[in-house]
Amino acid sequence: MQKDPVCRMEVNEDEAVVTEYDSKVIYFCSEGCKDAFLKEKASKPPRASCDLIIVGGGPAGLTAGVYAASLKVDAFLITKDLGGQAVDSTKIKNYMGYDFITGPELIEKFKYQLIHSHYIDHLISEVEKIEPAEGGFNVTTAELKKYFAKTLIIATGMTRRRLNVKGEEKFQRKGIFYGHIQDLSFVHGEDVAIIGGGNSALQIAENLHTVAKNIHIISDAALTADAMAIERVSKFENLEKYEDYKVLEFIGMETLDRIILRKKGEEKVSVIPVKGAFIAIGLQPNTSLISGILDLNENGEVIINPDCSTAYPGIFATGDVTNAFGKRIIIASGEGAKAAMAARQYLLNLSKD
Repeated sequence: MQKDPVCRMEVNEDEAVVTEYDSKVIYFCSEGCKDAFLKEKASKPPRASCDLIIVGGGPAGLTAGVYAASLKVDAFLITKDLGGQAVDSTKIKNYMGYDFITGPELIEKFKYQLIHSHYIDHLISEVEKIEPAEGGFNVTTAELKKYFAKTLIIATGMTRRRLNVKGEEKFQRKGIFYGHIQDLSFVHGEDVAIIGGGNSALQIAENLHTVAKNIHIISDAALTADAMAIERVSKFENLEKYEDYKVLEFIGMETLDRIILRKKGEEKVSVIPVKGAFIAIGLQPNTSLISGILDLNENGEVIINPDCSTAYPGIFATGDVTNAFGKRIIIASGEGAKAAMAARQYLLNLSKD
């Protein structure tokens, strides 16, 4: 793998756009990044300002980027990775155009559209600070580079919640996982626990039931997943449900080997030997960048209007970071398109004023 010198995206040599400069072969993700590189070498430094900056590269941010490009908005996408939580989705059903597609496959299609069909300037980096400024906003990345935009779209998504119990930090990636893992050999033929009772937890159970020896689903309440999903996993002979149980501790030497749990309202504790524990207890909005600027609800989500605008003029928010109904990839994508259209209208209104 090579790294694009413009956007810092990792690119496959066989699929990359290539040019030779100063007797060296340079690899790019797209013709757009190659052109930006050659312009910079021709003593035209990279721009530090634009009309719109999109922060976040999940389905909402990527769709906003594609729509911004198609609407001819002077836009710049900054994200620490491409795909967001969608990359962990092994089964996406009924996304329009597909009866079934995996998260990585869908994100690859989004990515191709973003950098080839509707190119938008982009940077693989983490945004560390957002500050209101005269006429717009300053956005500072981890490299301490500062970019200015007249308007922003916040599409920072959510991250998986943690249990915050003893041993959880110690055994991360040593038996404790959040959501799915690509390499199931770690738990092949072993006993595993899945902590959570929603659709994500039961999807993990469906993926593991032919791989793991025994599956223990642990939930602090009755299972809340869709009735059909509960019915399907209840038929697995190697699955046992622990409803209304609380995880107290993860124990092991170098790797996880058992979990201690207790039924709510009772003193007796149970010890379950497992090699892997998959924690799927929901998500929390990534709002640290804008928590002091935008209004949040009781769940920590950005409060938005029907057009994705926020209480702060010039800032739009979209996808799972907001209080929009339904945390689904197809909904996040639709909201991303809406945010790009609304941001464009905001810019048009600015130019009229």
